This record gives sequence, structure tokens and C-alpha cells, in this order.
Amino acid sequence: MGFGALIIGDEIIRGKRQDKHFPKLVELLAARGLVLDWVSYLGDDRPRLVETLKRSLAGDDVVFSFGGIGVTPDDHTRQAAAQAAGVPLVLHPEAEAEIRARFGVEITANRLQLGDFPAGCRIIPNSFNRIPGFSVGDHHFVPGFPQMAWPMVEWVLDTRYADRFHRRDETEQAILVWEGHEGMLLELMRRIERDYPGIVVFSLPSFGDETQGRHVELGVRGAHAQVAPAMAEIRAEVAGMSLAFSEK
Repeated sequence: MGFGALIIGDEIIRGKRQDKHFPKLVELLAARGLVLDWVSYLGDDRPRLVETLKRSLAGDDVVFSFGGIGVTPDDHTRQAAAQAAGVPLVLHPEAEAEIRARFGVEITANRLQLGDFPAGCRIIPNSFNRIPGFSVGDHHFVPGFPQMAWPMVEWVLDTRYADRFHRRDETEQAILVWEGHEGMLLELMRRIERDYPGIVVFSLPSFGDETQGRHVELGVRGAHAQVAPAMAEIRAEVAGMSLAFSEK
């Protein structure tokens, strides 16, 4: 099981709003020793949403879906999730109770539609305004509003997946190689990956700016037991090439 994200909304795709969910989800996962494996951005197009959700529901990943669960004509996520799962939309009794508690005597039929979820799903409580999200298997659907969505994601992680926290044997180290370029380091990178199976070697080149010169961030990611010796070899090799470097 990996972790994925669907970030939904024409306002994102068309550039009217900037997405904030991707970096925040990375942060929330990292705080729990988890990593995000993939992210997809989708507009408010129901057929495309249905096909995307059919594929992801058939997999084993934990997926967080942001946006499109309201009741305006441009919100399609609830309907798409139900269609992809092959079930009808029904008024979830727990969602109804939350919505009625939120609006009291001001309850309306339109507001109750906010609780129309795929049959058999579970609700995700919303501490901001009590309008819940919902979960279909390991797919978790939350609003597009960050102040609502992010606490809901944390609740799902802490309630459903705490047994997976900090179990990944992974660490990362890197150095900054000054005035170098990737071509000079390519054979070293290939040799480290060959000699340390399971290690990922990465390089992030930069042309520099007014505060620092041209450099390459060169590092490795993988099991704790392999990262230290792999980086020791990299440091020794880079020093032998008479290239200056500093710790990242």
C-alpha cells in the first residue's frame, strides 16, 4: 500500500487558485514517517473522475481526494465516487445527524444533500463546521477548503493508519558539490546504485544565484544501514575529484 492524492477542481487546473494540498499532505505524512507516492490533478469533469476513481479503487493505495464534494453544479466528486464504486448515492444517517446539528431549524433539502454519499461508506468528521467527508474503502474524500480538509486528513491518518507510522526504514543524506555538474558525477552515481541495491541516488543541479554558486545536490535515500556507507564513498570520491563540497 502506498499513499496517493487526487486534487480536484477547475479552479486549480485553470490557474484561478494555487493548490496548497500537495505540500501540506507531504508534510502531514512525513510527520508520521510516511511518504506520498503519487498525486493527480483533475478538473471538474465527471466522466474523467469516474474513470480515474475506478482505476484507483481497484488498487491497494490509500488515496486522499480533495475538493468537489459540495452540492453546486460544478461539484461531481460524490457522484463520481458512487458511480466508480458501483453503488447509489444515499443520505448517510451519521452525516444527516451532523448536518442537522450544524444547521438546526435552518436545515433545508439542499443542505441535507451534503450528506448524500456512496452507499456503505463511512463519514469523516469535520471539526470546522460539522459537514463531514466520507471514505470508500481506503479512499478518503474531503473538501477543497484547507481549514476543513487538513484536520480531516489528520483524523483519518491517526484513526485508520497509526499502525503504519514510522515503520519505513528510510533515511536520506546529501552533499552540495560546488561548481560541479551531473556529467562529472554520473559514473559515481551509477556505481553507488549498483553496489548498494535498494539505494536511490539523486542529483539536483542548480545554476546558483546571487547568494550561492553553481552546484549539484548529490545524495542517497534508502535503508539506514546502507545510506551511511554509500555517502562515505560518495564523499571520498568527490574529494578525490578535487571538487569542493559541503554537507546539505
